[in-house]
Amino acid sequence: MSSSIHIVRDYPHAPAKVWRAVTDPDLIPLWTVTGAGARPEGFATAVGTEFQFIARPRPGWSGIVDCVVRESDAPRLLRYSWTDHGGGETTEVTYHVEPHTGGTRFTYDHTGFTGAGGLIMSQVLGRVRRKMLTVGLPAVLDDMDEEGGLRQRSALRPGS
Repeated sequence: MSSSIHIVRDYPHAPAKVWRAVTDPDLIPLWTVTGAGARPEGFATAVGTEFQFIARPRPGWSGIVDCVVRESDAPRLLRYSWTDHGGGETTEVTYHVEPHTGGTRFTYDHTGFTGAGGLIMSQVLGRVRRKMLTVGLPAVLDDMDEEGGLRQRSALRPGS
C-alpha cells in the first residue's frame, strides 16, 4: 500500500514569478508559515544539492527534514528527496510549473509514502500543503513585484 499527495493550483501570475516564490530561500518561509513554517538551509536548485528544511520542533518530531535535489529544470521542474532527520523512509517531492490560461498551473506531488504510517503522514502533510498552496503561496505571489522581490508595502518580510 502506498500513498501520495497531489495538489494542483492555478495562480494569476507568470511562471517565472511562481518559480521564484517556490525556490527562493528568502521567500519559501513566507508561504510555508501557514504550515510548519519551514526555512531551507543550504538550498539551491542545482542537482545534487543537499539541504534541510528546518521548522519549529513538535513533540515526536525534530522539525528537520533532510533533502537532496534529484532533478531541476528551471523554471518548470524541481524534484527532491525528503527524509525525516530522525530516520524513516525517503519520499519524493516534485514541483511542476507550467503556463496556463491567465497565469501558471503549479502541481505539487509528494510520493512514496508506504504502510499505515505513510498513509497517516500523507494525510497530515496533505492538509498542511493544501493550506500553504491555497493561503500562503498566493499571499506571497500577490506581494511580489514583477522583478520577483517583495513590494515595499508588503507586510511579509524574510526572516520575520
